[in-house]
Amino acid sequence: MEQIKKVVFIGVGILSVILGIVGIFVPGLPTTPFLLLSSWLFYKSSKSLHDRLHRSPLGKYIRHYESRKGVSLLSKFLSIICMWMMVCISAFLFIESWQIRIVLLGLGIIGSGSILLIVPTAKD
Repeated sequence: MEQIKKVVFIGVGILSVILGIVGIFVPGLPTTPFLLLSSWLFYKSSKSLHDRLHRSPLGKYIRHYESRKGVSLLSKFLSIICMWMMVCISAFLFIESWQIRIVLLGLGIIGSGSILLIVPTAKD
């Protein structure tokens, strides 16, 4: 059972790294949360993958988050602005169904609340 858990954690960790890399290039898809998730999953399953992630160029995102003990207010503000730009573009330019628009706008509200209330704010 422990071995299955390890394999699942490594698989999800690798998927999370891939999503984090895609997030570097795709506006609206976050990078740091996926890399933080990968770091935690690798910490629980594979010390070598955990260390490798932290030594890689992607490790700077994790180190930046860890060293500042949170995200600056400016970063939170810019994240919310970018997220809402993508939500609005998607909802009003590409989606015709009002039901899906409502779901998308609801997810935008949840995302904004998460950034404001769950993501820690760095102390200056």
